[in-house]
Amino acid sequence: MSFFRDDISGNNSIRPFFSSLVALQGAEKNLNKDCLNSTLDPYLCFFPQYALQNIKTPYFILNSAYDVYQFHHIFVPPSSDPRGHWSRCKADPSACSTLQIATLQGEPEVGMFINSCFAHCQSELQDTWFAPNSPTLDNETIAELVGDWYFERGAAQEIDCAYPCDSTCHNIIPSNQVSYWEMQMHMQGWVFEFGVYLCRVYLFIFSHDILQVGN
Repeated sequence: MSFFRDDISGNNSIRPFFSSLVALQGAEKNLNKDCLNSTLDPYLCFFPQYALQNIKTPYFILNSAYDVYQFHHIFVPPSSDPRGHWSRCKADPSACSTLQIATLQGEPEVGMFINSCFAHCQSELQDTWFAPNSPTLDNETIAELVGDWYFERGAAQEIDCAYPCDSTCHNIIPSNQVSYWEMQMHMQGWVFEFGVYLCRVYLFIFSHDILQVGN
């Protein structure tokens, strides 16, 4: 589930992609029914601003305020910046202007562990999840804050100040030498991981149906 902002020109190219994805996979029947009843466009139920309000079980949100992939390919894609005003900022976060950082920061309405790191996924590696030098907010790692949330030890909501205030970040600084094919390999890896995730979801649903029939 992803929250994709409109790009800097006001367009949103990722929504048509998810609309096509829902149609291709016939996924509408597996989306939240309450969400589907509240919108005319089923694909919107892939997005948290529509889906979360219909989720009854507790949930924990983990994300970086500056998701590197979304920053480069969805929020500031080349098509939205033909004159290259964001080129230096994309190549080196320390070169971002105050206005650019404010644009990236936005005004999040809900946050749990939202740090000001230029990153992409921070829960799959021990280095960022729970290690001596992991990113922290108010001296708590991601794992510790998730634990506070899971065991109901407090509000467990932390939102960072704007870049570059957080010295605990493991920032990903893209190299200008990354080739087209390396980027394609990265995308193929993302598609594969997403496919594995969907297989697990469908397997869970199938197993649940079998248990219902058995009972």
